[in-house]
Amino acid sequence: MSTLTFDTITVKPLTGAMGAMISGIDLSGDISAKQIDEIKTALFTYGAISFRDQELSFAAHQKFAQMFGTLEIHPIVNSMEEYPEIIRMHKPAGTQASFGVGWHTDNSFFEKPSLGSILFAEVIPEVGGDTLFANQQMAYEHLSDGMKKTLEGLTAVHSAKDAYTSPTALEKYDGDGPITYKKSDIIAASVEHPVIIKHPVTGKKALYVNPMFTSHFKGWTVEESSPLIKYLCEHAVRIDFQCRLTWEKGTVAMWDNRIVQHAALNDYEKYERLIYRITVNGDTLGGAL
Repeated sequence: MSTLTFDTITVKPLTGAMGAMISGIDLSGDISAKQIDEIKTALFTYGAISFRDQELSFAAHQKFAQMFGTLEIHPIVNSMEEYPEIIRMHKPAGTQASFGVGWHTDNSFFEKPSLGSILFAEVIPEVGGDTLFANQQMAYEHLSDGMKKTLEGLTAVHSAKDAYTSPTALEKYDGDGPITYKKSDIIAASVEHPVIIKHPVTGKKALYVNPMFTSHFKGWTVEESSPLIKYLCEHAVRIDFQCRLTWEKGTVAMWDNRIVQHAALNDYEKYERLIYRITVNGDTLGGAL
């Protein structure tokens, strides 16, 4: 990974694969154009970035997120009534089910998948609850030339159906739990994206399949697609492509959904966890060809 120079923030890489910790900035204060440009550079370079010891009101969280684009209102997951762009991800102590468990890319079932997600941690378990990230540009780079050539001609079909109609998910509809869902036509729909995409800013290629939302390849049956998708999903999250974030109260984390998969670890059943999420709208994904 190339070494960059930053003038207005301090950036410390987390691993050789991806991820960076940023310091020297108060996200609740006035952020200059130069600072936001450097934050974007760090995001697009390292895939996932985080900031410690932040204090964000809901309004400040929104204001920071809007520096990256327009904000999403999720069509399925219920958000805060007074701040519809913010999802309150609360897991009370003693509960088993958690949100975001399992490797995935946020909202790849959208026609225009999310650009990025910005999370602010308010209550953190004493132990556990880390988030894993995997670099999908590295996943592409470590494929054989023959596999790259095969995949660059493929389109994948993505759908929310399996994830949002599972037995665990069905319990969240019209419920009164900490995270609830609402019915939406998007659950039964499907969209198509290139299997290999090109980042709109850096121009780098990335693998774009994930086990939660990728159904099959266009023109292939599910049965024909499954072995290759299974291989790609396992390859995509190799440990040498990863970094791991241990949350602290006041941590803000953001990742580029186009080039990063993530997974929340559900290993803190006896502890409470409360994190607020805002997602930035993205655009149509461009293929690598």
